Amino acid sequence: MPEPKAGGFQKTQYDFAAHLRHPDHNPAPAGIEDRRMKIYRDLIYNNIESFLASGFPVLRRLIDDRRWHVIVRDFVSRHRSHTPYFLEISQEFLRYLQEEFESSEGDPAFMLELAHYEWVELALDVSSETIPGEHRPDLDVMTEPLSVSPLAWRLSYQYPVHHIGTEYRPEAPGEQPTFLVVYRDRGDEVHFLEVNALTIRLLQMLETGSDSGEQALAALARELPNMDNSALKEHGRTLLEKLHRLHIVLPAQKLS
Repeated sequence: MPEPKAGGFQKTQYDFAAHLRHPDHNPAPAGIEDRRMKIYRDLIYNNIESFLASGFPVLRRLIDDRRWHVIVRDFVSRHRSHTPYFLEISQEFLRYLQEEFESSEGDPAFMLELAHYEWVELALDVSSETIPGEHRPDLDVMTEPLSVSPLAWRLSYQYPVHHIGTEYRPEAPGEQPTFLVVYRDRGDEVHFLEVNALTIRLLQMLETGSDSGEQALAALARELPNMDNSALKEHGRTLLEKLHRLHIVLPAQKLS
C-alpha cells in the first residue's frame, strides 16, 4: 500500500499502522504518548505471536525463542495479508513462509512442509464443511457408487512430517515420499492416516462419485498390469471398508 502523499487523518492512520507493524523502522505518529503506543504495539504483536504459536505448536517448539520472534516480527512487518479474518492468520503465515521467508543457517529443512501439515490440521478443524449424508454401516463398498469426504485431504511430503518433534528432527528427506490422508470424522475430530501412492490414486478416482469400489479397483488394475488382479481386489475391498469406517470414503450422494 503506497504511503499517502497528503497529510491529515489518512497520513496519521498510515503512520500508526506502519509503526505497529515495524516499530524499529517506522516512528510513531507525532503527538501520541509512547506509553499508549506501547500498549498497541504489545497487543498487536502478542496476539499474532500467540495465535501462530498455538496454530503451529510443533514448529514453535523446534525453533528457539530468539529465532522464532525474528520470524514473527518479519511476518508482521512485511507480509500483506489477503484476508482480514483473524482465524485465517495461519494461512497467511503459511503464505509468508512459501513466498517471502528467507531461511537462515539452523532453520530446519523440513520447516515449510511441517508448517503446511500443521496448517492443514487447523484448517480442517475450523472448516465449515460437513460430511454429507448419514453413515451407513451396511454400505457395500464394492457394488455401490462411492465418493470421498470433502474433509479428507490427500497429501504428499518429502519428510515424514507426522513424526517430526523434539525427539525426531530429520536432516534429509526420506527415501520415499510420505503420503497422508488428513481428515475430520463425523465427530469433528481431526486425524491422519499414513497411506501409500496406490491409496492416494484410488481416492482420486473415487472423487467423481460415479464409480463403485469394484469399478475403481478395475481401473486401477488397468494402470498396473503387472499386479495380481485378485490380490488387488481383495486388499482393495479391505482398504475401502476401513476408509469407510473412518469417514473418508462415503456413499455417493444422489443428485436431487
